[in-house]
Amino acid sequence: MTIRTDVLVIGSGIAGATAALKLAEDSQRQITLVTRAEQPDESSSKYAQGGIVGRGENDSAALLEKDILRAGVDMNYIPAVRLLAELGPSVVNEVLVEKTALQFDRDKIGHLSFGLEAAHSTNRVLHVGDSTGRAIMQGLIDVLASKPNVQVLTQQTAVDLITFPHHSNQPTDVYEPITCYGAYVYNREDHKVVRILAVDTVLATGGLGQIFLNTTNPVGARGDGLAMAYRAGVRVANLEYIQFHPTALHMAGGTKFLISEAVRGEGGVLLTPDGKPFMHKVDPEWKDLAPRDVVARAIYWQMLAYDHPFMLLDISSKMKAEDIQTRFPTIYRQCLSQNIDITRQPIPVVPAAHYFCGGVIADLWGRTTVPGLYAIGEVSCTGVHGANRLASTSLLEGVVWGVRVAEEIRSKVTRSIISEDRICPWDVSGLIYDADPQLIQGDMQNIRNLMWHYVGLIRSEYRLRRAVRELRHLWFEIEEFYRKTRLSDDLIGLRNSVMVALTVARAARRNKISRGCHYREEGEPESPFYLPR
Repeated sequence: MTIRTDVLVIGSGIAGATAALKLAEDSQRQITLVTRAEQPDESSSKYAQGGIVGRGENDSAALLEKDILRAGVDMNYIPAVRLLAELGPSVVNEVLVEKTALQFDRDKIGHLSFGLEAAHSTNRVLHVGDSTGRAIMQGLIDVLASKPNVQVLTQQTAVDLITFPHHSNQPTDVYEPITCYGAYVYNREDHKVVRILAVDTVLATGGLGQIFLNTTNPVGARGDGLAMAYRAGVRVANLEYIQFHPTALHMAGGTKFLISEAVRGEGGVLLTPDGKPFMHKVDPEWKDLAPRDVVARAIYWQMLAYDHPFMLLDISSKMKAEDIQTRFPTIYRQCLSQNIDITRQPIPVVPAAHYFCGGVIADLWGRTTVPGLYAIGEVSCTGVHGANRLASTSLLEGVVWGVRVAEEIRSKVTRSIISEDRICPWDVSGLIYDADPQLIQGDMQNIRNLMWHYVGLIRSEYRLRRAVRELRHLWFEIEEFYRKTRLSDDLIGLRNSVMVALTVARAARRNKISRGCHYREEGEPESPFYLPR
């Protein structure tokens, strides 16, 4: 089966949904949005609690730029940072307020309520309680559903990008430049692969937190988009910069519930198991509001020092009980389900893999190094985040680049969709095995353990060398198994996860300098935020 469309958007988070919404303004253009999830609003964006960067009362684009660069340890691409800082407020208003009628929280006299988060020099974070992402995604998906030229397909897993000359059935196409024409997509309901041919393809597949043992990311965040782009020969960068959120709820299971940075922004204090604060010793200036990489390593070292499975985050002594329940209703309910009343007791927290600061290189218009292919959101590397992301800038980046990609695609002279006769059909010959769930689960657990212990918060040459060696062997075994096995979503995810894990480990081993969220025990740090051992 073949589907033909003008634009294929892969991923339905804030970046993909924004791009689709803006593209839909051209009523003559057909947009097909696919997601592997059962519900279109299911993505990392949905679980963003803290909020989205706006323009506070005592704020400016220059001040936001300064904060982003400081958190990113000056590894940022300044034109991208400047674009985000200058366009951000107007884009938020245009897309989220005007198009989706999103109502951000306001104070008692009706003014917008701006929150403070780590490494921000002023209050500038717009929020909807502590479920901002959920509110944003619900609004975007509801509006998309009303657009007749947008087709949203759920339970569809992208397998590979369709690129020339890789998938051409004509040998002479080898002389043609690499160009993207859509993707092979696996339908999870009928277990068949469909070719979706598109004039333009937008990667918006999110991050890769699920390759780690502990993560705040949902189950689909396994690096699918990065792996597909890497196989297609698209340029990638900064793969070693994996941000670990310092405060995830200590609970059973690999996927951890996020305790928003806004809790510390409202005065929450990190404590040792015996109730002593420690961040003032680590960073006397920022204390508990130091950048995420600093706080995460501080908690890690404290856990080692005390041989304790978690540290504590206390907000109960800083806010009234009713104010906590009003400001953080989701966190309050989730913690209460774990028998933790945050209005009366501190929250046990641990670091967890949270955000991918690297990815597919994308310019100021979201263009990648392969014509016809764009990348936006967490899968992309625009240079905004540098070596460490500033809190609540990810949703903003998704909206800004979602709009930019749509504007770029709409401004181009439209190419014609390539003839399906020139594209190789999906090959199912030679498939002799059914995907074994236990084998796949075992391999995934192996990958997660390797990445957590050897390519995690604290890295060393020995750990990284061992990770690369073992992941290389795993990649070979999984790739060989993949070539002989009938597809399933889990098998696709396993194949992508091991490739992404290997590329991240290799990038981390090549980079000998501690910077931002890439910390090497052997190297001298370049970050001004440094936690000594």
